[in-house]
Formats: sequence, structure tokens, C-alpha cells
Amino acid sequence: MNTNTEFGYLEAQLVAQKASFLHQPMPSAQERIDNLNKLKSVLMEHTDEIVSAISMDFSNRPEAETLLAEIFPLLDAIEYSKGRVKRWMKPSKRKTPLTLQPAKVEVLYQPVGVVGIVVPWNFPVFLGLSPLVSALAAGNRAMIKMSEFAPRTADLVQRMLESVFSKDQVAVFTGEVDVSSAFTKLPFDHLVFTGATSVGKIVMRAAAEHLTPVTLELGGKSPTIIHDSFPIEEAAQRIAFGKGMNAGQICVSPDYIFVPRHKVNAFAQAFVKAMSKAYPSIRANDDYTAIISDRQLVRLKSYLDDAKEKGAELITINPEDETFEDTRKMPMTLVLNTNESMLVEQEEIFGPILPIKAYDDIEEAITYVNDRARPLALYYFDWDKERAAKMLARTHSGGVCLNDTLSHVMADDAPFGGIGPSGMGHYHGKEGFVNFSKAKTVVTKGRFDSIKFIAPPWNNPVHKLLTKMLWFKFKHLTR
Repeated sequence: MNTNTEFGYLEAQLVAQKASFLHQPMPSAQERIDNLNKLKSVLMEHTDEIVSAISMDFSNRPEAETLLAEIFPLLDAIEYSKGRVKRWMKPSKRKTPLTLQPAKVEVLYQPVGVVGIVVPWNFPVFLGLSPLVSALAAGNRAMIKMSEFAPRTADLVQRMLESVFSKDQVAVFTGEVDVSSAFTKLPFDHLVFTGATSVGKIVMRAAAEHLTPVTLELGGKSPTIIHDSFPIEEAAQRIAFGKGMNAGQICVSPDYIFVPRHKVNAFAQAFVKAMSKAYPSIRANDDYTAIISDRQLVRLKSYLDDAKEKGAELITINPEDETFEDTRKMPMTLVLNTNESMLVEQEEIFGPILPIKAYDDIEEAITYVNDRARPLALYYFDWDKERAAKMLARTHSGGVCLNDTLSHVMADDAPFGGIGPSGMGHYHGKEGFVNFSKAKTVVTKGRFDSIKFIAPPWNNPVHKLLTKMLWFKFKHLTR
């Protein structure tokens, strides 16, 4: 690599981390636990600063959301990994086929080396450090590029991690989009990107230059389907909680709702009631998160303008009829009577806008979902377990919540990841450990060498006997 470039410091850091990794390519379980403890301690020590920095970046985000969606899940993940890393590291014993006997077959989980992590702005701590938890548990080193759209949080995370890790273990970088672009072009041993699908394609092309494996968390339009039998007010309350979090600026936020046609108005009323109860005011309400930037606010407003111009009905949930000039607050808005020409049906919303689509038969909803790009999440509301099982079998998505939204992301003992346009690869829990490890098959033979009895010339008696035994086995093997 040429370090005499504008972004040579990135390349130089990667060279240093790879060299350091070669000196210690298989950290012990205790060393990995120690690293996780460092991460835990620095998170707990700086929690108040994290809450403040994130709120300043958004212009307002409540402490409760940062604790529930960023800090507590990270602490849970750290404790979960600490308690299991020794077990995960143990070689996995596998079956030895007759043709290899006598021998032992194992799979060794080896760190891949240096993991690059590109962090989005919506949850800049959780989505930066959650992959780091898995990478450290797997014994790797990491370089992290923080989002330029959350600069205060980026600077804080950089200071935090530099206080407990050497740069050849964990290095954090800030800067604008040009730094991010240069970062994704480095020959990491694994690259994690969380963000828009359109950018994910660019990242994957850059990684392909070095055949760098990628984990992409890309979002998309996550649908919600409410069965006709499900209590409509209960559904509205549960969905309002998930959609209200971070003002909808979440990759797994409900993007649109399928409701039985004769219950659309009832759902809209119940949703307005639930949101108004949770957020009785908006402008000066510290419980309601603002939009991250003017650019995002303009984008979201353009979606509403487009929908209205094309005939949609807008229901703005603004209990005190406030104005929002000179703020980045945006009230939740329901969009009814949508069609496919509207931006709200074409683009991932990622904000406080919720289209409601009517269906006459639930098959319409299933067909609609299956005819489109596979989403990062799908939410289905139905008490009937048999129908729920059929929904799971007939649709594809990165993850699912039944009778809830968002909560699958918080499950430590389960993988998180997309499928197709919504991403690839997993992290969290054991799957995260495996994702950032090389599963290396190791065959060990002892002093007795069976090969010499079956090696050429192939006409020898042992080879003939072995061949007959194998044919007999395969012809008579039944299940």
C-alpha cells in the first residue's frame, strides 16, 4: 500500500494493526474478556457525556432513548459475550468419515485480523460499538469510522476508546465523506457497513477490489401487517411505541402498515391517540427526538409534499397545533390513500412518516411484500400461532417480531442482519463471533498411516475391501 497519499494515515494505521495482529494472532479468552471489560468500563464512565453528545447532535434526543437503544443493549451484549467467549473459542469436533480413519476432525475459530467498521448517524454509539463487541470477542483488532453527521458523538467515542485501547488494537477516525470513502477502500480482513442500500452497493464494490468480506446492514422498507382478528387499538399502541422511537430514524422502524380496509380509520384514530398520549406536545418536549440534520428534514418534507400532490391524505399528529420553524422537530404524520408513484412507497422513509395501506384479503399484503425487495424486518400482529408460522414460512426478511416492533434487535442470543437488498452477514451473540472468525478445518492424523494400505497401485486388497464397504454403506443407508 502507498502511504504517501492524502489519506495515508488510514493506510498506515491498517498496516500497524495488521503487523500487531501478526505478533499475537490468537488472543487468549482472558485477553478478549479484558478488552470487553475495558469497553464496558469506558461506556459506564462516560454515559452522561454520551447522552449529552447525542442529544446535541440531534438538537434533541431524550436520555431514555439513548439508554434503552444504545447504552443498555451494549452493556448486555458485552456481558453476554464475556460469559461465553471461552466456550465459543473451543474447537468444534466434527465427524471423521471412514475414508479418513483413523483421524480427528475439528473446526478452529481463528480471528480474521483487522475489522473495519463504518458507523451511521442514527445510533452512532450502538451501531459502532455493537460490531466492535463481536470483533473483540472473536479476537480481532478494529478500525472505526464514525459518522460525520454526529460530530460531537464521534469526537467523544474517539476520546473514549483512545483512553482504554492502544491504536494498534482499536483506532477511531472522524472526518467527512471523503474520509469514509477512503476508509472503505482499505484492504481490511472484514468490513462492516451500516447505512443506505445505495451506499452499501458502493461499499461492496470498493471491498471487492481486495476481496474483503463484508457485513452490510442496509435497512429498506420494513412492513407491518395487522391481521383482521388482532385488536386494532392494541396494535396501534405497540406500533406507536416502535415508530416513535428516535422519531422513526431507525433502520428497522416500521416503514408502512397493512391494515384491513374496514379498520383503516379506526387504526388511524387509535394511532393518533397513542402518539398524542406519549407526546402531548412536540416543539419543547424533550421526550420527542428531532431530525438529525436540515438535509434529512428537507428530504422528509419533500416526501410529504409529493404524497399530497399525488392525492394522499395526510394526518399530522400535532396535539398542541404547534409550529416548528427554527427547529428540526417534525411531527409524526400518517399518510393514507398512497400509490406506487409516491416517494413514500418508493423510498425508505427513515423518519416520522407512516403510510397506511389497506387490504381486503391478507394474501394481498403477503404478495405485496414478496414482490418487493426483502426487508431488514417484518412485523406481524396476530395471536394465532398457526397463521403466524405460515407468515414466517412465506416471507423473507432479516428478522421478525410477532406482535411487536424493533425488539428483535435487542436479543443478544440471536443474530441480527439483513437479506438481499437489506444486507448480508450477521453480528450479535455467537453469530457475531463466527462472522468475525475464520472457521478453519483441521484434520489431525496420528502415527498410524492408513493411506499406505489404500494408496496406488489401486488394485490392492485393502482398497478393494474399502470400496466394497463404502458401496454397501451408501446402497443400504436409509433414514
